[in-house]
Amino acid sequence: MLQRLLPVTLLSAMLSVLTAFSVFAQSFPSQTVRVVVPYAAGGSTDVLARALSRELSTGWGQAVLVENIPGADSTIGASKVANAAPDGHTLLLTIDPTVVGNRFLFKKLPYDPDKNLTPITMLARSGSFVFVHPSVPAKNLRELVEMARAAPGKIAYGSVGRGTPAHLVLETIGKREGVSFIHVPYKGVAPATTAVVSGEVSVSVASPAATGAMVRAGKVRAIAITSPSRTKLFPDVPSTAESGYPYAISWIWFGLFAPGGTSAQLVERINRDATAILKRPEFTAKYISAFSLDLVANSPAEFAEAIRTDVANVAEMVKAAAVRPE
Repeated sequence: MLQRLLPVTLLSAMLSVLTAFSVFAQSFPSQTVRVVVPYAAGGSTDVLARALSRELSTGWGQAVLVENIPGADSTIGASKVANAAPDGHTLLLTIDPTVVGNRFLFKKLPYDPDKNLTPITMLARSGSFVFVHPSVPAKNLRELVEMARAAPGKIAYGSVGRGTPAHLVLETIGKREGVSFIHVPYKGVAPATTAVVSGEVSVSVASPAATGAMVRAGKVRAIAITSPSRTKLFPDVPSTAESGYPYAISWIWFGLFAPGGTSAQLVERINRDATAILKRPEFTAKYISAFSLDLVANSPAEFAEAIRTDVANVAEMVKAAAVRPE
């Protein structure tokens, strides 16, 4: 008799837990929700977080506040969310280095990006422009590679330092194609871009959000975008994949996360409400397209798979660029 009752008891307990999770997800939020942005106020991550938080606050009937916790390449803010209660009232809105690049740059992180953070949705993403000074004769990426082949160690590129898109993309191409570029690090995207505009260096890699206006103005020329296909916002710029370099993929994306251990039902609830906002045409136009980003708004499972793919790709590029964790 006991053996017959045991499965029934276990099933009943499981149903009770699932029902409790479901009721909690439906009643969420029960208090102020904090969205941690691990960067200083004023940047694109902060602007997007505040816009989304305002809309979520209206829909949820609870205050949704953005908390900026910058420092240590986003690890301080990410760590706070990773250690928060998995009840949905503390979320993280960040960009890809927090869960992808940082694992290759630091010997030890204060959080496990795979276990301590639960993907909710990738809001938007973009490849990066490979762009050159207008005087550079190369009209496409293949011609730039051939220029480097003909003049070894003569073509300089600007980056924001080790492990950043410019460094990874151009060093990977260099290793795979047997050519060499001169790496010139700068203290930010703006100085690196300015260096290309002035002709101090010939080439760099940066997001369309940072360089799109200069491309449109003819101050620099975009010869490729580091993605599998072209972006609708710059349809004339070929992708690195179609240019013959399918391994040179470098995404910049914005993602929403919950602490590890957050129930699937609650994650789905937040995903449903957040993606509904992101897909509103007026929101997309003002906060996604305006930053030269492509809307994604995917499911938690799709986001998790995209992260796994990104990590595998960056691992290969880190190896090619000989980046060592510090």
